[in-house]
Amino acid sequence: MTRVMFTDISPDGVRIVVDWEKFVPGSSVFIPCINTSKALKHITEAIDVHLNDLEKRICVENGKYGVRVWRIK
Repeated sequence: MTRVMFTDISPDGVRIVVDWEKFVPGSSVFIPCINTSKALKHITEAIDVHLNDLEKRICVENGKYGVRVWRIK
């Protein structure tokens, strides 16, 4: 049986659930939010990685402001 790790993050007070097991090196996730620094903090806490292990870009995707994060390590 595969263990699935879902962790809630809520940088703007709105709950976002991500399957962090699929967030392996080389993959990315877009988190729609206004408070991008809090989103990055929540992400590093959820998957227990350093901010240096992530490539991050503040951007607008499909009309939504947020942060796209790639796991590089």
